[in-house]
Amino acid sequence: MNIRTETRPELTIKRSFDASRDLVFRCWTEPERLNRWCCPKGFSLPFSEGDVRPGGSFKTCMRAPDGTDHWLSGTYQEIVPPERLVFSHRWLNEEGEHEHETVVTITLREQDGKTLLTLHQAFFLSEASRDGHREGWNETLDNLAEYLAK
Repeated sequence: MNIRTETRPELTIKRSFDASRDLVFRCWTEPERLNRWCCPKGFSLPFSEGDVRPGGSFKTCMRAPDGTDHWLSGTYQEIVPPERLVFSHRWLNEEGEHEHETVVTITLREQDGKTLLTLHQAFFLSEASRDGHREGWNETLDNLAEYLAK
């Protein structure tokens, strides 16, 4: 019998930040902080709203350097201060509908006075989608590092 195991692409990114775990967690959960860094390089956030609590939702518009708007939404599934944040991630089309949903898990761990962040996102429909998210998340986490350094 030939059994085929089908796997769908996942993304894991690990980064270290020279800041307390509590501060890094607040950067993910306090809108006044989150809206100052949470998008890729060159993008802006002309609209962002969210209810940061288990079951709460968010909706954000990221504007690309060429002026194109990219809308996304999600629902907070788990919030464990200051160590874990889990939320769904859905890109919206022009009608405000989504076709696919992934789940993002942010885990924060203290080590030697720094915060080790692990971002895990699953599952993608294609490797190309995963790779595009890898680029976007890495640029976004670069922005977080710059924000924390200020």
